[in-house]
Amino acid sequence: MKKDIHSKNYRPVIFQDNSSKVRFLISSTVDTKENDKWEDGKEYPLYTVEISSASHPFYTGNETVIDTAGRVEKFKARSAASSANKAKKA
Repeated sequence: MKKDIHSKNYRPVIFQDNSSKVRFLISSTVDTKENDKWEDGKEYPLYTVEISSASHPFYTGNETVIDTAGRVEKFKARSAASSANKAKKA
């Protein structure tokens, strides 16, 4: 095995899914500002994510819309305006 191929910052990190509150302990080099305790009682760096395999519709089979930035409403408004413009032209 080659020596010194991993970053010095390669360590176990807790990834927490904000939408489902599921947590994973995975080795990573991601920069974190928070720490939290894991099930084994040890403290690890904590990194929060908006969506993971625990909440993504492809993996869960649920068709739920998770919209944290209002993107769906913006898309629907643009779509409605576009349809109205096409109707006026016809």
